[in-house]
Amino acid sequence: MNLTITELREKLLKKEISATEIVNYYLKRISELDSKLNSYITVNSEESLEKAKLFDNNFNKYKDRKLAGIPVSAKDVFSTKNILTTCASHILDGYKPVYNATVIQKILNQEAILLGKTNLDQFCHGSGTATSYYGPSRNPWNTQMLPGGSSGGSAAALAADLCTATLGTETAGSLRLPASWCGLVGLKPTYGRVSRYGVLAMGSSLDCPGPISKSVEDSAYMLEIIAGHDINDFTSSESKVPEYSKNLDISKIKSLKLALPKEYLELELEGGVRKNFLNSIQILKDMGVNIEEVSILDPAFAIAVYTITCRSEVSSNLARYDGTRFGLEGSKNGNIKEYYESTRGEGFGPEPKRRVMTGTFSLSAGYADEYFRKSEQVRQLIKEDLDKVLSKYDAIVAPTTPSVALTDKDAENPLFGELADVLAEGSSEAGLPGITIPSGLSNNMPTGIQFIGRYFDEQTILNLAYALEKQVGRLILDTGKI
Repeated sequence: MNLTITELREKLLKKEISATEIVNYYLKRISELDSKLNSYITVNSEESLEKAKLFDNNFNKYKDRKLAGIPVSAKDVFSTKNILTTCASHILDGYKPVYNATVIQKILNQEAILLGKTNLDQFCHGSGTATSYYGPSRNPWNTQMLPGGSSGGSAAALAADLCTATLGTETAGSLRLPASWCGLVGLKPTYGRVSRYGVLAMGSSLDCPGPISKSVEDSAYMLEIIAGHDINDFTSSESKVPEYSKNLDISKIKSLKLALPKEYLELELEGGVRKNFLNSIQILKDMGVNIEEVSILDPAFAIAVYTITCRSEVSSNLARYDGTRFGLEGSKNGNIKEYYESTRGEGFGPEPKRRVMTGTFSLSAGYADEYFRKSEQVRQLIKEDLDKVLSKYDAIVAPTTPSVALTDKDAENPLFGELADVLAEGSSEAGLPGITIPSGLSNNMPTGIQFIGRYFDEQTILNLAYALEKQVGRLILDTGKI
């Protein structure tokens, strides 16, 4: 129970346990617990068992593959060949892609076992899974609370030990927020570090796939598998992918200089979030890290930019879902004309409609200069501001989110996501890498601390997170209380 990839892999290679036993363990847990969590949309029971048996029967052939025999899940925004891919939306009823997303193909090439596809906010529009067509996921630490989002189903499944690791995506906090609220490690790579090919697009200039894991070492391990150039994604970087997990080194954090934006501390932070963050800062200082307060642009600008830029890209990306290419299988009578006329109205939920309308307005003739272009100009200022800070410091440190997990009632606020993600939005808009790890508990709910790094310098923030994790420890949920 609660083993990491590296721990489980060691047992597999020593033949202390078989892949079939592992998959049966997880499938049993999913059947027992997921009715309370709603973390999975699709569970690949038969396929997972078949692949586990294939590994066990051909151990010597597959043992050197990095994820051989390891059951993982993936947010239902990644295209998976012949496996239902819904993006948690009614409009994609019955949609089974004919190809795998690059990230999915990379983990399958390493013989990972894909347990299933996890729940999310519909088309990633939200920060708690509250907008999912399949209903919200629940936080395993307290099922009255949301797990965060949009990768909330992934985080909920992992926190409840319904998989060994999981994949999500981030547009402006959607990896770091749910990881923080569920007591996990969430790694958002540099934009372009990981291919977006086969990821159902939300905001194309922002979307970034990444891992959510039980440990920093697992996140580093997953990143070195999924990162790299992809000829199918012209935004993917050709820079060499380091062996992040082998390069983890606590000694390298000594004498690093970290910037702590005072504007983040001036926000209304929940008491436990602030207390645990300041405790972690002291631990870092005791380990030889230099931390200085700095000033950055008001985080409210990041909220404004995200509200305009992301919604503008949403309106463009969702235009392709016209009912003739997607969703036809969900039609009761197969009448193309009838389904075409109804699918965008009935297929999209309230939140995608709001975002499409806002984005379309921002891009419309007469308003594009006033809204979208100005938003992009401010986004450039945010990028330059953070670049200036990172030219003098090795990384930025901050709380991950202002609060612990919130409720369905909180999610009714149209700006719920922007407010929950305020501490991550600016770095996502700038394309910077970030990682969150648990900093402790507040009222028995997890809190998080994040490190934001320079472009393609994931190693430094991984080392910082790894060193702090050794001092603070992992948060492991007693899943018997779910």
